[in-house]
Amino acid sequence: MAEQRLQKLLAERGIASRRAAEAMIAGGRVAVNGAIVREMGVKVNEVRDHITIDDQPLPAMPRLRYILLHKPVGYICAARDERGKKSVLSLIKGVEERLYPVGRLDYDTSGLLLLSNDGALTQALLHPARQVDKTYEAAVAGPVSAADLDKLRQGLILADGLCAPAQVVLKRRGQGGSLLEITIHEGRKRQVRRMCEAIGHPALRLRRLRLGSLSLGGLKPGQWRELNPREVRELKQEKKPEKKQGIKQHGKKS
Repeated sequence: MAEQRLQKLLAERGIASRRAAEAMIAGGRVAVNGAIVREMGVKVNEVRDHITIDDQPLPAMPRLRYILLHKPVGYICAARDERGKKSVLSLIKGVEERLYPVGRLDYDTSGLLLLSNDGALTQALLHPARQVDKTYEAAVAGPVSAADLDKLRQGLILADGLCAPAQVVLKRRGQGGSLLEITIHEGRKRQVRRMCEAIGHPALRLRRLRLGSLSLGGLKPGQWRELNPREVRELKQEKKPEKKQGIKQHGKKS
């Protein structure tokens, strides 16, 4: 068994997310061979080394679960919230394993959310180098012009820097509002909403349709299902996509 970083092992075991695992280590909650470890990057061998968390042995590898949820508006992607907001985890009934959202959707955003206890897959899908596509349907205020679409496709400068060019499909345009399909591969906070605001057309409704090879299908808000083995294999094979050409537009100008 090869050595790996302690925080990575904890994440893979479903103990906590990578960031939360680092906080556990920094807080002196993790010991290796009887010695408290507080430094990041310490490498361990799970067969050779005796690892404890809060004086309890590292749990055995749990059954790996992969769940696709249609997240409704009004739920947070966290275990709990001090203000009493509902967690997406409360929608998953009958699953004993501790699950973690693979990425996040905002409280007021609905759509496809993957939950899993497979830490290795989670880290791979979220790693910027993988450039995993995420597609959103955005109902925005006002009629979006061709110039506005070009801004999204060329890459916008937001408060946290330049966005990579987005793929955009104009599905409907009218004085009362427009419907866009926007595909990005970055994972910045509230990125799609901020992109829409930057072109002067705030998002009124936002729903994620796809994540990599996964799509919502016929799931209704609040419904979920387990991924099948083929879907899991395809997710693990997600690679950096080749540059795509020729974005189509739909709908009439008004």
